[in-house]
Amino acid sequence: MSRLGPYPPEDPANPARVIGIAGWSGAGKTTLLTRLIPALVQRGLRIATIKHAHHAFDVDQPGKDSYEHRKAGASEVIVSSARRWVVMHELGDAAEPSLAYLLRKISSCDLILVEGFKREPLPKIEVFRSAVGKPALHGEDARIVAIASDEALPSARIPVVDLNDVVAVSDLVCEHAEPLLRVLAALEA
Repeated sequence: MSRLGPYPPEDPANPARVIGIAGWSGAGKTTLLTRLIPALVQRGLRIATIKHAHHAFDVDQPGKDSYEHRKAGASEVIVSSARRWVVMHELGDAAEPSLAYLLRKISSCDLILVEGFKREPLPKIEVFRSAVGKPALHGEDARIVAIASDEALPSARIPVVDLNDVVAVSDLVCEHAEPLLRVLAALEA
């Protein structure tokens, strides 16, 4: 058994495992991830993330060269320095890329955490707060393998841990993350 669940290696080129962090807006997914990532890195894991945004967004600032290149019509801009590089790709009128497409763009790592994409068929941990005023997702989605919540959910038929217990959530992530190839097969079925 590896550090990430009971699955044998499927792809030596990218041995990544994948798990989603799903829930309604305002439930605390991003807050949990910002606490979860350092805990997983402490376990010796190389982490990548994919975040779904429901609106237009900019990672660039007006006046910066890369922003000006995109606004001038470049469909793809790569910004590189000695410390990092980033690719920005303009879709124009093209369809939003699928989660499978985005997963294939991730460099080799140990674990890919997917925030959002709550309707996609990948293993997910639901972040649930009744105060958000939305129904729980786990009753309607068999791919939700556990719940991180700020309250007890005695009727849940899957593991429930305290949303603030990062060690318990990290354990669930490591136990339930599935191999990248398995997740891609489910997404592309």
